Amino acid sequence: MLLALDIGNTEITAGLFTAGTLSAHWRLTTNPDRTPDEWAAAIGGFLLQAGHSPNEVRACILASVAPATTASVTDGVEKVTGTRPVPVDATSALPVRLDVDEPLSVGADRIVNVLAAAETHHGDVLVVDFGTATTFDCITADGRFIGGAIMPGIRTSADQLTRRAAKLPATELTAPDRVIGRRTEECIRAGVVFGTADAVDGIVRRITAEWPGGGTPVVIATGGLAGLVVPHCTTVERIERDLTLQGLRIAARHLGLVW
Repeated sequence: MLLALDIGNTEITAGLFTAGTLSAHWRLTTNPDRTPDEWAAAIGGFLLQAGHSPNEVRACILASVAPATTASVTDGVEKVTGTRPVPVDATSALPVRLDVDEPLSVGADRIVNVLAAAETHHGDVLVVDFGTATTFDCITADGRFIGGAIMPGIRTSADQLTRRAAKLPATELTAPDRVIGRRTEECIRAGVVFGTADAVDGIVRRITAEWPGGGTPVVIATGGLAGLVVPHCTTVERIERDLTLQGLRIAARHLGLVW
């Protein structure tokens, strides 16, 4: 079995693949203070809960944008499974063309998203990934990553708003029934959720207008917060929730991992 880990700044998304099938997945909170033993216990517990022994994991691959957490997670995975995770970054031998000015600065999560999009969509694709940051990744029909855009994620924006405005309460991130809020909490939810949706639509339209060759990309969404925002967008065509995990599986195959 293959264990795939997408280590983000807020959450770690983990997936367990049997052959080419995603048989289980779960999310953990990214915590740089956790020790390798604690990560080993957490990951081992999830594997057992999914009905699998840690000894069944034959290979592990990870993409990380949280360096402070990566080392302890890596050690924890090796401790519980006996397998050392293989990291993905811009230097990995993958069939991804990073056609940007600073290819080494491209995040590992964006690289595996590009890889998955290029292999599963044979055309121009724009991937919108809703996480701590909301990223826009542009992949051309010939498999080139040509850049994109990054904006604050919806939860990041909401946290900053309530942290810096003393009289604004923290509130659950759900869409209200209307834009004109009658209570402060409703006003915050309307502004954050609908504001993010409209910002995404605006950036997608701007990207499409600049698309090389005058093409029109397929717009797909992924990430843990896609389900909250996408229903209120008009430019995103569908959600592919497991795109990043599938990209990690594809990367593992190209890197010669056997599971």
